[in-house]
Amino acid sequence: MKKTPKQQAGKKLKKKSFLKNPSKKIPPGKFAKPSSGKPNNATKNDDLIRLNRYLSMAGICSRREADEYIKAGLVKVNGKVVDELGVKVKKTDKVTFNDKLITPEKKIYILLNKPKGYITTRNDEKGRKTVMDLVAHLATERVYPVGRLDRNTTGLLLFTNDGELARKLTHPSSKVEKIYHAELDKNLKSSDLALLRDEGIELDDGHFCPDDIAYDGPTKKCVGIKIHSGRNRIVRRMFEALGYSVLKLDRVVFAGLTKKNLPRGRARLLTEKEIAFLKMI
Repeated sequence: MKKTPKQQAGKKLKKKSFLKNPSKKIPPGKFAKPSSGKPNNATKNDDLIRLNRYLSMAGICSRREADEYIKAGLVKVNGKVVDELGVKVKKTDKVTFNDKLITPEKKIYILLNKPKGYITTRNDEKGRKTVMDLVAHLATERVYPVGRLDRNTTGLLLFTNDGELARKLTHPSSKVEKIYHAELDKNLKSSDLALLRDEGIELDDGHFCPDDIAYDGPTKKCVGIKIHSGRNRIVRRMFEALGYSVLKLDRVVFAGLTKKNLPRGRARLLTEKEIAFLKMI
């Protein structure tokens, strides 16, 4: 039946009263506010990460494996065990796996062939050149040098944000192999070479004996030394104790890594094979 003008006017009045009455619920799709195109902050938080993804980003395992570890109660968030799937955490939360603190940062491993004149530190109050200047282009992550090389020592230096690996490589129990090439101010006597190789020498911080030592160059001023000690300036102090000055000192091997195809002053990312080898040490 066709509606009369009066009935149509009444329908319009109802719409007007509906808009004026805020207590009434607006039906879905009716008078919807135009979208601004911005995400709803109440339901979306870019700071939250699913816990299994957090473990995966930290390099612990895959997401599927992470779910199993979570259900097994091996993961804690801020000191409390979380064994439910689907939990989200913030990047600032303290997450541990097997009671070891982890971070969701991508793990970076950089090898530098350090030149002379750079100090091994992240920042220098005196404004001197630091090794960080030479590796900054390879990572946006905050990496740290593993061990140290003094300002005048050249050669291999590893950088990473993998704290667990760094601690392992610098711990005395790991006995990480390091090989140096030294150039002395004078020929190394055969008797001193035999002493260092067979008996070692007493230093201020205790006895020291290199794993191996031999002449390595055109003259007896050039010596190759293999050690596993991480004691400060140990090679220089060893020779100084016998009356020699080290003019040049170059680390040519560190934990199985070499300077092959890596010119002085250059840095590169480690290969997957090299990373796997380091983790097996």
